[in-house]
Amino acid sequence: QVQLVESGGGLVQAGGSLRLSCAASGRTFSSYAMGWFRQAPGKEREFVAGITWSGRNTAYADSVKGRFTISRDNAKNTVYLQMNSLKPEDTAGYYCAAGLGRTTVVGTSAGSYDYWGQGTQVTVSS
Repeated sequence: QVQLVESGGGLVQAGGSLRLSCAASGRTFSSYAMGWFRQAPGKEREFVAGITWSGRNTAYADSVKGRFTISRDNAKNTVYLQMNSLKPEDTAGYYCAAGLGRTTVVGTSAGSYDYWGQGTQVTVSS
């Protein structure tokens, strides 16, 4: 079992930056692929970024490529999402997810992940 706790959300002006963190419990964090998803009101949850257990492979939604960066620190059981050049359309609840499996392919669907955090709100004002 893995418990995930997100932090770092908040209100920011368009063009600004935020860094989200997701702290995971347990001693097997390095065995999990990690992902970030987001959900805006009235919309379905969508994939934002993912990273394999080793950190060697990453994937991003087209809408955030070049602006967001996912990284992980296995020694700290933490995954990060650095968000730059934020836009009002990035406003959403952001959720961290963990998927068991030492694969080299980043899962981009919610079904690829087994555990979810409670989410942190990101609001970008225009």
